[in-house]
Amino acid sequence: FRTGPGAMNVIIAGECSGVTRDAFAARGHNAWSCDLKPSKRPGQHWQGSWRDIDWSFFDLLIAHPECTHLAVSGAAHFAAKRADGRQQAAIEEFMWLANAPVPMKCIENPVCIMSTLYRKPDQIIQPHQFGHPEFKATCYWLTGLPKLIPTDPLPIPERGTPEWRAWERKHRLGPSPDRAEKRSESFANVSEAMADQWGRIAARAVA
Repeated sequence: FRTGPGAMNVIIAGECSGVTRDAFAARGHNAWSCDLKPSKRPGQHWQGSWRDIDWSFFDLLIAHPECTHLAVSGAAHFAAKRADGRQQAAIEEFMWLANAPVPMKCIENPVCIMSTLYRKPDQIIQPHQFGHPEFKATCYWLTGLPKLIPTDPLPIPERGTPEWRAWERKHRLGPSPDRAEKRSESFANVSEAMADQWGRIAARAVA
């Protein structure tokens, strides 16, 4: 199913925006996204559970497991989430993806309890390292992939200034039905860096 020399089969699990999928597709890869929600823009998309996918088909997985019940930012609610099983279910989904039979993987989550329950992340990136004026620490657990190299680091504003507060935009989002979705949106420049850097490395590995 690969589309030509240097192409590979890529799946972005837990993405409905299509941002990362399209970055890989633009470079000639057979790229798919997968989510319970429909894709927000045209492209190859599996709407449904990632557990129903034939994982042996793919060379590279970039996964975004649900972080709501794992992120340390929600630690005040952990007791209730442990008691009703929500946290354990999220742990199991994270580990299901971490153990998926794909040779090259990046499992992505904010700073969360999986650093203790699974292992420490291989890398923690910030969007401002890739030209986006925002703060959002994101952990990567990598298999068969090198660390992502920042492409356009921005000077960090002084703490407490209006600019610094503006960079905390995602942390300051008020309650809304789509708050979690807005906070988890992929940053375009990070997706481009993944497609450029990991796309070349992974393509050589499957050539």
